[in-house]
Amino acid sequence: MTKKQQSFAEAMTALEEIVRQLEQGDVPLENAIDLYKQGMELSQFCHGKLQHAEEQLISIVQETGETTAFDPLKGEN
Repeated sequence: MTKKQQSFAEAMTALEEIVRQLEQGDVPLENAIDLYKQGMELSQFCHGKLQHAEEQLISIVQETGETTAFDPLKGEN
């Protein structure tokens, strides 16, 4: 399954399994490097999904009823 077809939940499950394997410490170095790379790709994929969801969900409704994007770095003003 490619990352684009993968759901957030599937990616998180795969990432958790990679972390579990790496934490056990009995993975050969070459495999550990491959697992680390896969984990980083999954982490970036999940981060992107969360960021996209945040952009869709966070908005402010003005007094006029108009919805505007909320910039968490700038606050509500």
